[in-house]
Amino acid sequence: MPVYSFEALSADGQSRKGVIEADSARAARAQLRAQALVPLKVEAAGASGADSTAQGAAGPGRGRRVFKPLGLTIWTRQIAGLVSSGLPLERALTSLADEAEQDAQRYLVANLRAEVNGGATFARALAQHPREFSAIYVAVIDAGEQSGNLGLVLERLADDLEEQQALKAKLIGAALYPAIVTLVAIFIVLFLVTYVVPQVAQVFAGSKRALPLLTVLMIGLSDLARQYGWMLLIALFLGAMGARLALARAAIREKFDAFWLTVPVLGRLALGYNAARFANTLAMLAGAGVPILKALQAAAETLSNRAMRRDALEALVLVREGAPLASALAQKKRFPGLLAMFARLGEQTGQLPLMLQRAAKQLSAEVQRRAMQLATLLEPLLIVAMGVVVMLIVLAVLLPIIQLNQLVK
Repeated sequence: MPVYSFEALSADGQSRKGVIEADSARAARAQLRAQALVPLKVEAAGASGADSTAQGAAGPGRGRRVFKPLGLTIWTRQIAGLVSSGLPLERALTSLADEAEQDAQRYLVANLRAEVNGGATFARALAQHPREFSAIYVAVIDAGEQSGNLGLVLERLADDLEEQQALKAKLIGAALYPAIVTLVAIFIVLFLVTYVVPQVAQVFAGSKRALPLLTVLMIGLSDLARQYGWMLLIALFLGAMGARLALARAAIREKFDAFWLTVPVLGRLALGYNAARFANTLAMLAGAGVPILKALQAAAETLSNRAMRRDALEALVLVREGAPLASALAQKKRFPGLLAMFARLGEQTGQLPLMLQRAAKQLSAEVQRRAMQLATLLEPLLIVAMGVVVMLIVLAVLLPIIQLNQLVK
């Protein structure tokens, strides 16, 4: 059933805005009058400029996303709570549409409700908005509807989204302080080299005495930064763009990702993060009743590292040919042995989703521990490095002054 946005006046003269489902604009006005509202404007959702922006946000490839990651997590938790409490899906969507604070979100949920009222499954309605709801999200919902446990599946999906957000937040928090210290150090050094050092060079320009080696080197570095700094920036920009274009090619990106996994410390972090996400997604899909082959395919798509994604797809081929999941994962050395071990325990005990979830939690905890250790180590190292650089610049400035003082004496 079509969805219309409206603006109307209530009996007390207050303005009301919202969305309504009706067969036509005329029927929508009739419904508003039946609710003691005077319709001022009724149009199909997406007809106006603001609405088309909202609809474009919900459509693939256009505009901004309606749900940010945190917003999607909250929305999933809300609908999970409503459905789990026994509220029909249509009424749950109606409630969420009425409570939506943003027009774009209200129109999106209203469209989902219209699709469901028209006879479509919830998963099919979500699949109409691939920009907002990933294939994994839709697959989990579809499994929940087929098994008749939509409320439970929605709760698990909300838990999974919350865990992903928590892990990302901790990793970002661990990297934030070193990043800030690095940026501040770069700006301080650039200021000293491009402004302070040239001032000192002018003071000693008329002196016929030889300047200390450190001062000469610092003045040369200052001249280089002032004269060719813009060229260096352009070169860095072009290099970054070239690297981005190169990494857009699948073969190059896969080789780069494979190399990245071998980088000390950072490679272990990337491997652990991807393995944790893979195990968590696989556990959630298997627990929701998704067939293991389909679950493996979807879990592999969540891997941001292309080399690990290829290994996961190769493991999928082995499982399709009849190999146990644990054996298939054990043959791929990029995946931690912990994952294969828990998969084997799960297959032996018949509790594969539970064991995969435990593996995901252990891998996630290990990633957080390593990230915090790295951040703790980087903080003093960056401060010391910044102090050494500033000390060298200060010495380059002070050494000529000390020489002059000795001559005067």
